[in-house]
Amino acid sequence: MFDSKLFLQKIDALIFSKPIFTLASIFLVTLFFATQIKGVRLVSDFADLLPQQHPYIQLHNEISDTFGGANNIIVGVEVTQGTIFTNEILALIHNLTQAVDSITGVNHNLVSSLTHRSVRKVWLNETGGINSDPYYDPTKGNLSAPALQQLNDDALSNPRVSGFLVSPDGKAGLIRATLNEGQLDYEKTFSELQQIRARYATPGVTIHATGHPVLVGWVHTYVDQILQIFLYTVLIMLILLVVYFRRLYGIVLPLLGIVLTTIWGVGTLSLLGYNLDPLMMVVPFLISARAMSHGIQLVERYYSEFETCKNSQKAAQMTFNSLFRPGSLGVISDAIGLLIIAVGSVPINDKLAHYASLWALSVVFTVLIMIPALLAVLPAPKAPAVKQRSWVQGVMPVTAKVAARREYAAGFLCLTAACLMAGGYLSSRVQIGEAEPGSPLLYQDHDYNVSSNAVNTLFPGSEELYVIARTDDKGGLKNPDVIAALADFKNHMLYDPQLGGAKGVPDLVKQVNRILHNNDPRWAQIPYEASYIGGLFFAYMASSPIPGALKEFIDHDEANANMVFFYKDHKGETIRRAIHQAKTWIENEENQIEGLNLLLGGGPIGVIAAINEAAYQTNLIIIPLVLLLIFAFVAYFYLSFHAGWLMLLAMSFATLLTYAYMGVAGIGININTVPIIAVGIGVGIDYSIYIMDRIREEYKKLRNIEKAITKAIATTGVAIGFTATTLIGGVVMWVFISDLRFQADAALLLCVMLVLNALAAIFLVPAWIRLFLPAFIIQPSGENQQANKQASKQAADKNSQHEVMTRFSALTSNR
Repeated sequence: MFDSKLFLQKIDALIFSKPIFTLASIFLVTLFFATQIKGVRLVSDFADLLPQQHPYIQLHNEISDTFGGANNIIVGVEVTQGTIFTNEILALIHNLTQAVDSITGVNHNLVSSLTHRSVRKVWLNETGGINSDPYYDPTKGNLSAPALQQLNDDALSNPRVSGFLVSPDGKAGLIRATLNEGQLDYEKTFSELQQIRARYATPGVTIHATGHPVLVGWVHTYVDQILQIFLYTVLIMLILLVVYFRRLYGIVLPLLGIVLTTIWGVGTLSLLGYNLDPLMMVVPFLISARAMSHGIQLVERYYSEFETCKNSQKAAQMTFNSLFRPGSLGVISDAIGLLIIAVGSVPINDKLAHYASLWALSVVFTVLIMIPALLAVLPAPKAPAVKQRSWVQGVMPVTAKVAARREYAAGFLCLTAACLMAGGYLSSRVQIGEAEPGSPLLYQDHDYNVSSNAVNTLFPGSEELYVIARTDDKGGLKNPDVIAALADFKNHMLYDPQLGGAKGVPDLVKQVNRILHNNDPRWAQIPYEASYIGGLFFAYMASSPIPGALKEFIDHDEANANMVFFYKDHKGETIRRAIHQAKTWIENEENQIEGLNLLLGGGPIGVIAAINEAAYQTNLIIIPLVLLLIFAFVAYFYLSFHAGWLMLLAMSFATLLTYAYMGVAGIGININTVPIIAVGIGVGIDYSIYIMDRIREEYKKLRNIEKAITKAIATTGVAIGFTATTLIGGVVMWVFISDLRFQADAALLLCVMLVLNALAAIFLVPAWIRLFLPAFIIQPSGENQQANKQASKQAADKNSQHEVMTRFSALTSNR
């Protein structure tokens, strides 16, 4: 059995016998980590967001080079007056198309617009041959009014153009491009795109830009804000420390703990070879702020012990002996909450789990050991001339008297039960995925979300779902039964009200068949012979001088076809409905065609669906696992299941009410919010551990539960109130400064969790202890039982000796 007291004594002897050596070792390691910082990269990697083992992502990776992936750039050209069918606007669309086609990393075979050479008008000539021309030829100069009207009519009558590349009202045109997956340089791509938008800005014309590369580009533009937020955060913490302590050690040492922890954390990140994702920056800020909160607890206790014993080294040792165990348990809780994130299947969270858990564990050395060792060698502090009282010190004694009363404790627990029931109801509102249209990373009035809304309003939608029709044999797509099944599948999907449109090989077959029959709409049907369908494919390819004319529909072997469905948004409910709609048809035995398989799901919608499903599964695993492991560690540390249960209750209270807040605020469960919640659980439980340990310690001295609770809240509760304030100060500037909405929402979510955990520590934990009097609090712990037995034995021996002497004296007297 692990003897925590013996272990603590060994560490105490190691640190305080040679404190200079201890400090020198810590500072040398810090210097080593500092030399590694230069290797850190502050970038986002799209592949890190994808759960690579998910079948949708595997399909996405397989088809991205053939049919395109999720990295699509969509540029919309919208006119405020008239239509786009003027010489000036057509020339503008053509120039924009050429410029987009020249952007670094663009797949030139997957670019389309009304003016692009691959988008063509196809017709049957007098001799029965098939001709095609691009809709717009820039070499012909300005078109006449009749020619412009004819272009308008031709474009709007083509179902492959109308609604997809030209809005039905003719007021907007669309340019679509796909990036090569192996050549992704989001910063460069976004910079070139923004230069294009600025170069071709025209009065009366709005140039919209959306798509994942554009979103990532916008995120990168706000990286410089991190330094600004960091400076404001340091200033806030400095002000809080000055206001609270007004003493040198109380100001300098917690800040030194932040500096050392940050150096160790960033150095570890560099050694692991990981990039620091801007979206996850809130977590490192919180870890460093948590380091300062541990430092505050230590310095606060040191001053208290020094006032009693008047010896600096002894006060430092007493501080270490009192706080190292609950502090290290809190640090382990932090690390557990972070490390468990790796259980999920998303690489970005896996990386975060590894480096952030090590970052959190470094606090044991950079704060819990370093600060007491430093206090042991520093000169004894001078007593303040006037003892200053902070607002926290004024509130906590009053709170302590209320929380320690038995009648109030029952009321607190009843209120907790009511909050848990209300939290359970409101938590049901939390969605998997996004709760609103646009990107949750940015605010709704941001240029990106405004552009996305405009494109989705004017066109069928910018969010594409790819469904791959795969046949067992080459040329299997010529089978009439296969084409008919795909047409039926498309019609089934169109029942979804959020589906703006669709395109696929059945539409192509019907359209070419109609053209070959003098454009008679009655011939817009699927032929009954495979050779006929093969002839239609050949006729379409022959009509186009552009190689690979069929590539957007089928692959070279005519064995795989891409069915594309356009949605207005990627909200969680939209994606779930789309996937459910597709699976309903695919899993229906009546729709099975021998040799045909429909595979989900590529494109942006398919990728986000995979991410959402991974986030949901991760949430079901990670959060309960964090709660369970922290319960186990606390129970092991205190050799009491009741102690573990009490911490589990506190964590459940804060976690459930956090989900309730997410339901009210419209924050969905996704790959970004799940790690934030796990981090909040690990960090927040520290408060309850500190208060529980202090009540236990005070009860040993006072042997009165009300007095023990009152003393614990009036002392440790003060530090908890202040550390909660400093932790909130460590992340709150993201709320006010960051232009990235997700960072602001994540910071606000952490603030809510910190407040809830502080409330649980100050009210819930003492109320439970007061009402139920746990044995691990009011009875001698295992580590003290041996000492008590030894004392009892010594007393018994003393009594025996006294009895022997008494009898001897009596015998002597009688004689």
